[in-house]
Amino acid sequence: MSSEDGSNSMTGGRRRSSSPAAASMPDVDDLLIEILLRLPPTPSSLPRASLVCKRWRRLVSAPAFARSFRARHRRNAPLLGFFTQRESSISFTSTLDPPDRLPSEHFSLDLDEDRCRILSCRHGLVLIHNPMDPQFLVWEPVTGDLSHVALPPEFSEGGSLVFQHAAVLRTPGDAGEGHSIPFLVALVGSDRASTRVFACVYSSHTGAWGNIISTACPSNVPMYASSTLIGSCLYWLLGPMMAILEFDLDRCFLAVIDAPLNNCYYDVFQHRVMPAEGGGLGFLCLSGCNAQLWMRKMSSDGIAWVLRRTIELDKLLSLNSEGALLILGLAEEDNMSFLLNGIDVTMVQLGSNQVKELFPIQNIGIHHPFASVYTAGMGICGGHDGAEPLHDT
Repeated sequence: MSSEDGSNSMTGGRRRSSSPAAASMPDVDDLLIEILLRLPPTPSSLPRASLVCKRWRRLVSAPAFARSFRARHRRNAPLLGFFTQRESSISFTSTLDPPDRLPSEHFSLDLDEDRCRILSCRHGLVLIHNPMDPQFLVWEPVTGDLSHVALPPEFSEGGSLVFQHAAVLRTPGDAGEGHSIPFLVALVGSDRASTRVFACVYSSHTGAWGNIISTACPSNVPMYASSTLIGSCLYWLLGPMMAILEFDLDRCFLAVIDAPLNNCYYDVFQHRVMPAEGGGLGFLCLSGCNAQLWMRKMSSDGIAWVLRRTIELDKLLSLNSEGALLILGLAEEDNMSFLLNGIDVTMVQLGSNQVKELFPIQNIGIHHPFASVYTAGMGICGGHDGAEPLHDT
């Protein structure tokens, strides 16, 4: 005789209890990818991981992994070095110590014209101006991608406006999962009488320039140094009498504001706009052996510049008697300044006063700091390093 559920009571059969299907275990490769994505974004991280075993090498060599790794770490990308320009070529110098030091040939670019110049270096992108076409070149050194962007007709030959400077930046909020970094190019210029400043923005998404906006400006139009990005605003120092041009990208708004030393002549090697300690608009001034850090803040009397701190550089550096200290470049992400001390380049972290001596240079020029997540190839010394993995899994 059988029970209702079909079990045989005479043989002592028991009812089979139903249970939910056991949850499937995550794929081992998926777990490894999540772990590997959390490696630090230094150039040696992925090459070292690739030597563990064939499985790890396969995972970190995949293009999709490289894109995800760059996207995860792009907000804290390490400073890899800086670019300088000589005649018709751009050269790279690494500022990292081994095993993260990248050979200069990893990032080099030959230009068609020796009049080309670097305008901006930010978010893993380099902006180059070719005045002979005229056009911009947007170079992504890690991937080697090179985009050509023609200037708006108003700033081209025969136009009514004069090109002054430009900046490149990643499209805000874009995860950048594709091969190339989506970018914006912000262009600033003036009318021929130097009474107004004009600006517009190019988007790689649309492949077009936006509307041109303008504001009145005193005769302080020439711009010599690269821009500084603070929040959603780009800043340029104007000369010859110092003032600061602010371009708010979110509000599409231009303004000319006073600099802390607005009664002084602007010197590209002595003055820089920089992020203030704790956020906001700041300003760096070299005065003798001192670095003055200013901040623009709101007070009961309105908006004013306040001297926040003075760094006595002669207590940090062995100053060279062969020449004055000069600012060669500034990495805005971590306020790392490149100072020329006689004939030697020195890096000074302005927040912590940490100092790193680099090397002597032959020619004085603007240094363009380059921060990015390096994922090209599994060998620091170029391409796949060819070393055998320890074992297979």
